[in-house]
Amino acid sequence: MVAFRSHGPRNHAIVALNSPPKGHSRERHLSMTYTAPVSDITSALNDIAGLSGLIGEGLMGDLDPDLVTAILEEAGKFASERIAPLNRQGDEEGASLQDGEVQMPDGWRTVYEQWCEAGWGGLACPDEYGGQGLPVLVSMAVSEMWQSASMSFALNPMLTQGAVETIAKFGSDDLKQVFLAKMVSGEWAGTMQLTEAHAGSDLSTLKTMATPQDDGSYLLSGTKIFITYGEHDLVENIIHLVLARTPDAPPGTGGISLFLVPKYLINSDGSLGERNDVHCISLEHKLGIHASPTCVMQMGDHGGAKGWLIGAENRGLAAMFTMMNRARLAVGVQGAAIAERAFQQAIEFARERKQGSDEQGNEVEIITHPDVRRMLLSMKSKTAASRAICFMTARMIDIAERSRDEKIRGEAHAMASLLTPVAKAFSTDMGVEVASEGIQAHGGMGYVEETGAAQHLRDARIAPIYEGTNGIQAIDLVVRKLSQDGGKTLQAYIASLREPVAEIAASNLPEFGNTASRLEDAVTALEEASTFLLGIIGGDNSTALAGANAYLRLFGITSGAVYIAKGALIQARGESSPVSAIILARYYAENHASEAPGLANSVIAGGGWVSSDAVDALTG
Repeated sequence: MVAFRSHGPRNHAIVALNSPPKGHSRERHLSMTYTAPVSDITSALNDIAGLSGLIGEGLMGDLDPDLVTAILEEAGKFASERIAPLNRQGDEEGASLQDGEVQMPDGWRTVYEQWCEAGWGGLACPDEYGGQGLPVLVSMAVSEMWQSASMSFALNPMLTQGAVETIAKFGSDDLKQVFLAKMVSGEWAGTMQLTEAHAGSDLSTLKTMATPQDDGSYLLSGTKIFITYGEHDLVENIIHLVLARTPDAPPGTGGISLFLVPKYLINSDGSLGERNDVHCISLEHKLGIHASPTCVMQMGDHGGAKGWLIGAENRGLAAMFTMMNRARLAVGVQGAAIAERAFQQAIEFARERKQGSDEQGNEVEIITHPDVRRMLLSMKSKTAASRAICFMTARMIDIAERSRDEKIRGEAHAMASLLTPVAKAFSTDMGVEVASEGIQAHGGMGYVEETGAAQHLRDARIAPIYEGTNGIQAIDLVVRKLSQDGGKTLQAYIASLREPVAEIAASNLPEFGNTASRLEDAVTALEEASTFLLGIIGGDNSTALAGANAYLRLFGITSGAVYIAKGALIQARGESSPVSAIILARYYAENHASEAPGLANSVIAGGGWVSSDAVDALTG
């Protein structure tokens, strides 16, 4: 175990922050816009999410640790060297709409084609359609690198993979044979078309119509908004998954069906046929992710867009949730990814920027100032906590899909359902917070576009909004997920958090400081707030919903704190424990997990404002 006492107390934070990512020299790190944190990701996969253990149990097929390392290292190189340089240029140039066609920034198609040629698109896709069938854990770890390198670039394959999963699960054999191989290879892309201008998050009011035809197809007409990568020139065909109603469908969400609508129809020999009646009529002018085209899509101006039913009529929302739930985890990974990118930029600035002086009057780099160290430790620990929650969610999905024991699969599925809204909402909130702290660490230079720090905040801000706003995630967590199985899954989860806390306390390692007691307080606060909510759900839902946002944050802070402390303890028991692991765990426990009791109080006693008097307070 590392001899911490070789470092003075004042230097602990610098040790935790100043180590460049493993395998990269300081000079190389400075020359790149982003360096994939392969070592941090590997540690989170193995020490927190237990990937090596799952491999040892035989749940990951032919995957072995050496192959995982090779995948992560190669993905890290591609992300750092090929994708990351596109990020700033894409932000400045953006996507553009000309004569109904969307043009991507210069150089993007070349890099995308290289990405496809390397086989990255099929990493987690079914092997029967040309994919590699790797576990979600590995896929999400690699996805973090794509998202850090350029969130705008990574959104396209993220949506395509979700569309592949949905078609593979619910599509007919004919649709699978025609579309999946090209989508898995990246030659064709995928989208999901959900909402409409009047509907927002309320999909029950969708109006897009799908009229059945004699040949078994449907003709769709309607307008969809906020369609990410609805039109672009990176691929030769785009496969849209569209929610619509048939003429005799019942009202509400029970009358929504899902359809596959290609940009170009497919000839009998597999070649591209005529242009389908689905077109981008405008692009949104957004705060961030400028190179990701957010489209308004119109169907039916020329007789109707031809599409095919996926799954059963009036069961489209259930099918689409296959794509949406996985996308919610992927968006959570975006939050961790943007946080990582913002942290890397902030610490490099702090290492180079000189301001102020030491006791001898020598000018010093700002990283030596306690408040700057605090900001950087906050950024790095929040990133680690978010990454851990996302990876633990991915772990549960893998077990649910791969375990040979039906009971274990069911328990893992319930646990993944519990964690998904937390992974999405908490991690994206942290992405925004960390990006904002990154601007603060730059001082005035962070507020100007020249440094690039502002782009991370602008890009991060959409993540708490799309794929179900974080308020909706909190509602889902409190109203639906807490009470599943009569609360047994929640109780099992809280019990699982207490195990590493007890181990840390029993370790008696002085380097952990007050970590164990702070974690115990946080888990107790989570349990008390959970018990309160379970007692009122179904009765006083207004009070429950009033505390939902605070509860989700409490859940995330507590889980993240326990996870990174668990990883630190495992590393401390190893032969060569990095100082940074325990420093980060201790910092997060003593500075952020300490918020948990206050959040629990907000959940339990903070709902009095939900009466009609709240409106009077706002308007009076």
